[in-house]
Amino acid sequence: MKNMFILVSFSLFMSGCAQQSLVISDSKSEIKEKYTQHFFLNGLAQEKEINAAEVCGGVENVVRVEVQETFLNGLANVATLGIYTPREARVYCKQ
Repeated sequence: MKNMFILVSFSLFMSGCAQQSLVISDSKSEIKEKYTQHFFLNGLAQEKEINAAEVCGGVENVVRVEVQETFLNGLANVATLGIYTPREARVYCKQ
């Protein structure tokens, strides 16, 4: 019973990936820039900004912006006990 509880807890803990997307247009797009954002203490009182209009050459060319915490990001978070918590950000522009 104890082993089952540990297995279920570990599975739930490791499946906590998250993704936020801001979709501006349904046009065909391609990834223009991919950033790794570095946060400490789980991002407490920290923020990162990306100027998507500057990346795409104008606000009319921005299609979507995404921020995601992947499995590897979560692994880095666990390995450092929450001290270092990276996230990935992607900017999609019109083709």
